[in-house]
Formats: sequence, structure tokens, C-alpha cells
Amino acid sequence: MPPLYLLDTNTVSAVMADDPKVKARLTLRPTIVTCAIVRGEVRYGLERLPVGKRRTNLEQKATMVFAPLPILPITSAVGDIYGRSRRSLEMQGFNLSDNDLWIAATALSLGAVLVSNDQAFSHVPGLTVEDWTV
Repeated sequence: MPPLYLLDTNTVSAVMADDPKVKARLTLRPTIVTCAIVRGEVRYGLERLPVGKRRTNLEQKATMVFAPLPILPITSAVGDIYGRSRRSLEMQGFNLSDNDLWIAATALSLGAVLVSNDQAFSHVPGLTVEDWTV
């Protein structure tokens, strides 16, 4: 069975920016999803922009990126993993943002590879991360 890939916010942003390396990986047609937390972070970034042409263009790109992607919810299993992972990282002296930890927990609950260029994810036990921007 081919691996499942969960796109992090910075990867969705790279797709919106037409990053050639990320787009090349997408053309391989892997099984790709994202989660509600990522969608929320992208929406927040768009909401912060002043109304105008740039915001409109980025909103259109976001719509095009999200349209074919399954947007997965936060489930009870994700919540359980979040709690365990947060405590484990805390005991090791690491602190990820809440949103990053929810994204990581979602990927872990699915057995998915998280696609991100954020090095902070390397501290999450059991999480497989790939950076498609390199």
C-alpha cells in the first residue's frame, strides 16, 4: 500500500506559491490529505491580509489547493495522541506550538508521513517527516 502524506501549512503555502520542487512531488500522485488545523492556519494568514488583489489571488490559490484535498477532522484518537505526545515532549524539554502538535498527532493517528520543512517536528516520537522543498 502506498504511503499516505499529510501536508503541513508550510507545504500548502509552497503549493500556493507554485514551488517547483513541491509541485514535482505532487505530480507523482501520492495519496495526500491535510487537516482542519492546516486549513485554519492558511485561512488565518489570508484573513490577516488587507483586502485587495493580492489577498484575492491567494484566496483563489488556497481554494484550488484545498478543493481536491481531503480535510481531516480532529478525532478522539488524535486527541489521545496529542496528549501523550505533548507530555512526552514536555518531559524531554521540547515545546512545539499547539497547532503543530495537533498536526503531528493527526499524522501519527493516520500513520501518515508529514510533509513539512519545519525542523521542530523532528522531535515528535514516531513521526515520519519529509521536506519536499529540498
